[in-house]
Amino acid sequence: VEIALRNGYRHIDCAEVYRNEGEVGDALAAVLSEGRLKREDVFLTGKLWNTDHASSRVEPAVRKTLNALKVDYLDLYLMHWPVTGNRGATLSPSIEETWRAMEAAVQKGLVRAIGVCNFSIKKLEALTGIARLPVSVCQIEGHPYFRNEALVRWCQDRGIHVTCYSPFGSPDSAAMMRRESRKLLEEPAVHAIAKRIGRDVGQVLVRWAIQRGVSTLPKSTSEKRIVSNLDVYTFELSASDMSTLSTLSYQCRMVDPPEWLSPSTGPYRKYEDLWDEPPPSRAG
Repeated sequence: VEIALRNGYRHIDCAEVYRNEGEVGDALAAVLSEGRLKREDVFLTGKLWNTDHASSRVEPAVRKTLNALKVDYLDLYLMHWPVTGNRGATLSPSIEETWRAMEAAVQKGLVRAIGVCNFSIKKLEALTGIARLPVSVCQIEGHPYFRNEALVRWCQDRGIHVTCYSPFGSPDSAAMMRRESRKLLEEPAVHAIAKRIGRDVGQVLVRWAIQRGVSTLPKSTSEKRIVSNLDVYTFELSASDMSTLSTLSYQCRMVDPPEWLSPSTGPYRKYEDLWDEPPPSRAG
């Protein structure tokens, strides 16, 4: 985090479940103490974990994150999943109850804006129908192997900013998700573009995301990669290259935790219940 901030990054994407908010807070405090950046120069995102849904649990969860990050407010607070861990026909606590508590956190000045992660169009339609404060951001998986195009368009048409995680295809999650899939970082089309324009594969994938009109969250522990992943504003991908990466036939949702499904009890018995669409085709 210190390396990223010192090299120009200004958005830190955090989550309670990452179990590193204390370390992020220490790094942020160290950089701010140098005087080159102020708190308002850094955009901090936090996320509400599944076990903290409910009107009585949201504010304590927000305050726990604030204490760990050593800040007075979050710029953005997201509901991490439309999942609470309950078993039964309906989700409990309800999304509406949790959202009301997140709205209260805005009104108390603990967070500046609120949004969601991993929501489908159907779930967003239900939420925007009852929300008193706007759904500012929808954070979703997005990369050439899972473009999520319909959801991106739906949000953009309604003024909901889209942030896409896993721009490199989430190569480190295969074992955890019990997934067998192709590796985006080995995709020949990406390598061909990178070689032709003199950029690395990561830069091509980050630039593709930016030119789609979304923000993206490249992740690395390598200082060299951290620096190169931000060096994407001095070139553009051609219309042809954008088309190539936007029409790859192979599509696979990489981040699809199997433990969110409960086939015998619900509320999500199968993939279609959680995502409100069939699995993407892996043909191609």
